Amino acid sequence: MTDAVTVTRNDEARRYEVHVDGELGGVLQFRPAGEGRVVLPHTEIDSSFKGKGLGSTLASEALADLARRGDTIVPTCPFVAHYLHEHDVPGLVIEWPREEDAADSADPGEPA
Repeated sequence: MTDAVTVTRNDEARRYEVHVDGELGGVLQFRPAGEGRVVLPHTEIDSSFKGKGLGSTLASEALADLARRGDTIVPTCPFVAHYLHEHDVPGLVIEWPREEDAADSADPGEPA
């Protein structure tokens, strides 16, 4: 991918955003859960950007930022959980949800 890709944290919208040449390409939502915990319930990439690796870029940058902040993450989003099973994020503390909690958080179109 030769386009300019950036990932930013949008605290007001409670999400990380991936932009391609300034255009919003996708989001990874987060929800503060108290005591330094952050729930990651949903990731979505715009259909016009699918297949370009933006989901992985977004997850990588967001998780690295959360690790730097010292937050414990609760990955209820199936995409983020899958990413974490495949990739190591140095310094990231993970609190794995119970299986039924992760399934409940999936959108109808997402695999649980």
